[in-house]
Amino acid sequence: VLILALAASFGIQAWMAGGVLSGIVMVNIVIGFLQSLQAAKTIDALRSLGRPTCQIRRDGQAMCIPSTDLVPGDMVSVHVGDSVPADIRLTEAFHLESDEALLTGESTPVSKSAECTFDDDTGPGDRLNVVYRSAIITKGRGRGVVFATGLFTEMGAIACALDRNGGGRMASGEPDEQKPSSRLDPVVRAGSVIKARAGEFLGLTVGTPLQKKLSRLFLWLFGFAVLCALVVLGANTFQTSQDVVLYAVATSVGTIPVSLLLVLTVTMAAGARKMLERHVIVRNLASLEALGGVTNICSDKTGTITQGRMIVRTAWIPGCGTYTVSTTNQVYDPTAGVVSFRASQPKDTKDTKDTKDTATTDLSSAVVVPRDEVATKPALQWFLRAAALANLATLERKGGCDMDGNAGNSGNSENSESSPATWDARGAPTEIAVEVFAARFGSGRTQLVGGRGSAWQHVAEFPFDSDVKRMSVLFRDTQTRALHVFAKVSKPYMWVWSESS
Repeated sequence: VLILALAASFGIQAWMAGGVLSGIVMVNIVIGFLQSLQAAKTIDALRSLGRPTCQIRRDGQAMCIPSTDLVPGDMVSVHVGDSVPADIRLTEAFHLESDEALLTGESTPVSKSAECTFDDDTGPGDRLNVVYRSAIITKGRGRGVVFATGLFTEMGAIACALDRNGGGRMASGEPDEQKPSSRLDPVVRAGSVIKARAGEFLGLTVGTPLQKKLSRLFLWLFGFAVLCALVVLGANTFQTSQDVVLYAVATSVGTIPVSLLLVLTVTMAAGARKMLERHVIVRNLASLEALGGVTNICSDKTGTITQGRMIVRTAWIPGCGTYTVSTTNQVYDPTAGVVSFRASQPKDTKDTKDTKDTATTDLSSAVVVPRDEVATKPALQWFLRAAALANLATLERKGGCDMDGNAGNSGNSENSESSPATWDARGAPTEIAVEVFAARFGSGRTQLVGGRGSAWQHVAEFPFDSDVKRMSVLFRDTQTRALHVFAKVSKPYMWVWSESS
């Protein structure tokens, strides 16, 4: 409507009215463009946080890459809680089960096996040697070869099918097989198609509820403006002189609230600025109006609201005491933060009137050097062994020197000392947190089983079971040749222990 009024103003050489309308349209476009540009830059900066990653092995080296960089032939490892990034043919499976509800509709996890083979005409739900994209690993772990990515996966085929038929909805003008056909069906279908296209063009059937209401309002105002113009022309016996036409157009344009669109745009921009103060990024101004009608939001927390990283704050070792780690933003760095110790067990803050952190208010706690504690407390030593060995997470330092004073995995040892140190971890967030806690005391998995002459030799593993909530591993002491069982249990708190035979 504004564009028609703009064209009419310039058509009758009403430069003042045309200039005002042009300014309103340009301001509206500039405000929307700047808001979208600012939001797009921020979203691009945050996109790396929400990008899914996977653990692969290329050229004999383990690495973590974005799932979008996967190609057929990559070796991918999956663990409990992982979302499968592609269709993978399993080569190893240890008590592996996956939830394929998104693909098959069955809520029961499917047990997978790497040894079995199937015919070519076997359906996707019956291929027990394949894990499919978007499936969730509920038990065990596995490894396999990627054979399909993107739209070539089974989930991609479903997406393509939905895109072709419009998400399963009957297209406009498509005949209904349940109704008897008649001679008027082509006319009815043509009329429905024209009505749908006209509604989209006028904005009556697309957009947010507010946009639809505004489209109806401007359409009624446009009709009223045309009526006013006809009244003016009729009062002057439909003379086509310049003065009469100018007066008719000015009357019709005056009935249209041309500043309403500008007011709405400025109001939406102010709302977006207010949302930004609350750390909410608005990319599309129209989404603010749609968000105002939302009563409940269901959102994935990990990787969307949080970074998906955890840290062990408190660990209680029976017969030894309680260790507490101070708050730090470098959750992967075992050298960051301060470790304190107190002989008493951790207090349950729910049973006390004081809601403050008891770890920081307990006067009996004292700052300790983690490595010095291991040599004098056998109970702590066995606790750390169980925490590190009954664990699938890996922790590596890149650059600088490691906790033993050796150069990190950065290639040149001379540059390692001067380059800033960064820590990289792979695995489940909970297991990474436990591994970092053990590494603070110099008892991480790398120190215990890494390299030649390691003190512990891996014998067997029983992966984490969601039913019993337990993971057990069997290790052999290379010095005494004794077998030790290290277990980890997830209850209201995490428990770790060891047994020997």
